Amino acid sequence: MEITGRIIEVLEARGGTSARTGQPWKMQEFVLETINEQFPRRMCFNVFGEDKLAMMNIQKDEVMTVYFDINAREYQGRWYNDIRAWKVDRNINAAPQPGVAGQPPFNAAPQQPTQAAQQATPQTPPPFEGGNESEDLPF
Repeated sequence: MEITGRIIEVLEARGGTSARTGQPWKMQEFVLETINEQFPRRMCFNVFGEDKLAMMNIQKDEVMTVYFDINAREYQGRWYNDIRAWKVDRNINAAPQPGVAGQPPFNAAPQQPTQAAQQATPQTPPPFEGGNESEDLPF
């Protein structure tokens, strides 16, 4: 999965030693906020491994696309989501536009139809002329 946005928070890195393998580990969490949307959303994700942290080098206020995996784990009867980034892409050519795919954003200026589109537009039907009064609907 992927999401594009701006890094609004860089949390403190955490580390320790694995109880299972005895090897040191390091992870850091980041908060990303989507851009160019009417209602921006926020997502907290993490990067696990000192080598990946150094390679990604994520900084506050950067705009990027984050590729991630989602997994859930159980701990003492409660379930927790783990959103782990495995790649970031800083080469963003065009920022995504809000709205549903194929539709302009809600605040976009209306576009004028082309001449071909105007010719293809069906004409309005003629007004209804009569019928039986007993067939008319009361509303």
